[in-house]
Amino acid sequence: MVLIDEYQKAPEVLEAIKAELNRATFSGRFVLTGSTRHDALPGAAQALTGRLETLTVFPLSQGERNDQREDFLALAIEHPEEVVQLGISQTSREEYVSRITAGGFPLALAMSNEAARRRWVRQYVRLTLERDVRELTNLRQGDKLGLLLGRLAGQTAQVLNVASAASDVGLTPVTAESYISLLERVFLVHRLEAWGTTLLSRSVAKPKIHVLDSAVAATLLRITPEKLLSLRASATTEFGHVVESFAVAELQKQASWNDSVAGVGHWRHLDGYEVDFIVEREDGGIIGFEIKTSARVQGSDMKGMARLRDSLGDQFVGGFVLYLGERSYTYADRLHVAPLDRVWTPTRR
Repeated sequence: MVLIDEYQKAPEVLEAIKAELNRATFSGRFVLTGSTRHDALPGAAQALTGRLETLTVFPLSQGERNDQREDFLALAIEHPEEVVQLGISQTSREEYVSRITAGGFPLALAMSNEAARRRWVRQYVRLTLERDVRELTNLRQGDKLGLLLGRLAGQTAQVLNVASAASDVGLTPVTAESYISLLERVFLVHRLEAWGTTLLSRSVAKPKIHVLDSAVAATLLRITPEKLLSLRASATTEFGHVVESFAVAELQKQASWNDSVAGVGHWRHLDGYEVDFIVEREDGGIIGFEIKTSARVQGSDMKGMARLRDSLGDQFVGGFVLYLGERSYTYADRLHVAPLDRVWTPTRR
C-alpha cells in the first residue's frame, strides 16, 4: 500500500496512479490524504473519478479522545428506547465546557494549557486561509476571507444568512457565497442542509451553518471557559450555539461511519418549530436530535420534536433532547431525553 499525503499539492500524481490502476485494477493499493476536499481540486485532479472512495476525516471525536468505542447513534437509530436505560451522567457543566473549547485537533489537544491551545487554533486558521484556500483559487478580495469566517462563526448553529454576512464585511452576496464554499472545502465550516422540504409542507429550505470544530468556533468568537461559565446573557447565547455545533459534529462523525444512515440535515418549520439534527435511515425511518444547554428539560423543549413526530407518523422512529443534565428517560411516545455525554459514552460495556 502507498500513502500519499497532501496529494492536492501535486495533482499530476493522480495521472500516474490512474496509469498504474489501468495495469492492475485491484483496490486498496493507494491511500491519498489532503487538507482540501477532493471535489474542490482542478479538473485535472478528477483523473480517478469512479476509481476511488472519498471519506471525510473529521477532527477527533470525544470517544476517540477517550479511546472508547462510540455506538450511541447506532443504538439510537435502531433501538432508541434502550438509550434511556443507561446510567446517570457524571459529567459536570465545567467538563462539558472544557471539552467544547478544546475541540478535536490532536495538536491543539496536546498543548499544555488553554492559552497555548487558542494560539495554535489561531495559527491553524491563519495558515489554512493563507495557504490552503489560495492554493485552490486566486481571490480578488482575499483579505476579507478571515472577516467572513468570523461572521460565520457568529452565525454558527443558525440558519445561514449569506446576505447579512456579506454586508458586514463589504462583499457582494455572490462573492460571499463563493467564499463560503471555499471555507467548506478546507473544512473550516459546514453547511447542514435542510431536511423535509419535499416531504413536509412549510419547511424552511435554507441550510444551517456550523463551524466544523468547536475550538475554532470558540476561538473565533473569543470565548473562554471562564466566559462560558459566567451567567451573562451574551455568554449563555454563545454557549448554546457552540454547544449545538459541537453536538452536531459529534453526531455527524458517528453518522459518517454508519452504513445504515442515508442522509442527515436539520428541520425547521415556518411556524418556528425546529429539530437541530435529523438522521434518515436507508429504510426511510427518521430520528431527530434537539440540543439544549440547560440541566432540565421543559415541555417547550419538546415542541419541535413532537410536531415532527406527529407530521411523520410511523416514519418517525424516535427523537432525543440531549441536555446537560444527569438522567435519561422517556418523556412521551417515542420522545426521549438523554445527557449529551451519552453520545460518546459506550452503551455496551
